[in-house]
Amino acid sequence: MRAVVCDRLGDPSVLRVEERPIPEAGPADLVIRVGAASVNFPDVLMVAGGYQHKPELPFVPGMEGAGTVHAVGAEVTGWTTGDRVIFGVRPGAFAEYVRLSAKSQLLRLPADWSFAEGAGFRVAAQTAFHSLVHRAQLKKGEVLLVHGASGGVGLAAVQLGKHLGATVIATGSDDQRLAVVRANGADHVVNYRTGDFVAAAKSLTEGRGVDVVYDPVGGEVLEKSVRAAAYGARLLVVGFTSGGPSKLMSNHILIKGLTVLGVRAGETILRHSPELGRDYVEELPRLAGLGVMRPHISHRFPMERAADAFRALIDRKVVGKVAIEMEPAG
Repeated sequence: MRAVVCDRLGDPSVLRVEERPIPEAGPADLVIRVGAASVNFPDVLMVAGGYQHKPELPFVPGMEGAGTVHAVGAEVTGWTTGDRVIFGVRPGAFAEYVRLSAKSQLLRLPADWSFAEGAGFRVAAQTAFHSLVHRAQLKKGEVLLVHGASGGVGLAAVQLGKHLGATVIATGSDDQRLAVVRANGADHVVNYRTGDFVAAAKSLTEGRGVDVVYDPVGGEVLEKSVRAAAYGARLLVVGFTSGGPSKLMSNHILIKGLTVLGVRAGETILRHSPELGRDYVEELPRLAGLGVMRPHISHRFPMERAADAFRALIDRKVVGKVAIEMEPAG
C-alpha cells in the first residue's frame, strides 16, 4: 500500500509517499481501506514538531478519515467487511489502509456522504459538540460569536450553534469565504479585516454583548473578544491558529464575571471523562444523519500532493476542510 510518511520534522516539503505492507487485522482489530483523509492544523504542527503529541519518526500523519471495512478480527462484533465508516487515529490516516482497535470510536458514514465529507467530519464535529454542548452548555436564544468561522472547526460550530437555536455571529478575513459561512447558517458575518467585530457584536445585541465566544484563533482575537462579551459570558479557548496564545487581563474577567473554558475534546474523552464518549457515538451520527455539521470540502488532493494540501491550510485558502483522496474504496 502507499502511505504519506514524515521521516524528519519540518515544513510540508518533508512529506513523501512510500510503499508499506498492508496491515493485518488482529483478533480485536479492524482494517479500513481508506477512501479519503482530512488535514487538520494539528497535523501541520505534528509534522513541524510543534504539537504536544510527538510520534516517533518516521510516522504517517493524519488524525481522521473515512473508508470501508476491509478486514475484521475474529473477536470483533458489530462491523462487517464493506461497511462504510468514519474513523479517527492518532496518527496514521494518510495511508491506503489503516488498522484500528475495534474499541475505537468508529461512526457509520451517512449513505449520501462522500468519503471526503466523512473524512472531514469527526475532528471538527467532536470539537464543536464538546465546546458548545459539554463546555459552554449553549442554550436556545443565546448569542454565539464564532471566530475562524470559515475553517473546519469554526464552520462546524456555526452549523451546530444554529441547530441548537442560537443567533450566530461569525467572523473571518475574506468576504467570499464568509459567503460560504452564511450559507451554512450564520445569521451575521463580519470581515475583521474591514470591520470591527466588537462593534458589530455590541450593535447586534443592543449593547449587551454575546453569551458565548468560540475561538480557535487565539492571540489578539480572543483578547478583543472580552470586550464583545456580555456579563457572565463563556469564552471557549479552542486553539491558536494565529500563531500564539492570548494574554487575557484578569481584571476584565473579574469585572464581567466571565468563564474561560479550555477545549480539548480528544484528551477529555480519552483520559479524563470517557463517559462523555457515549455522546459522540450516539449524537454525532444522529446529527450527521440530519445534515448538521456536514463538512464543506473546498480542496481535494491526491496522496502525491499531500504537501500542497498542508500548504492550502497554512495559507488560509481552505473553506471548511481539505481532503487527501486515495483510490476509491470499494
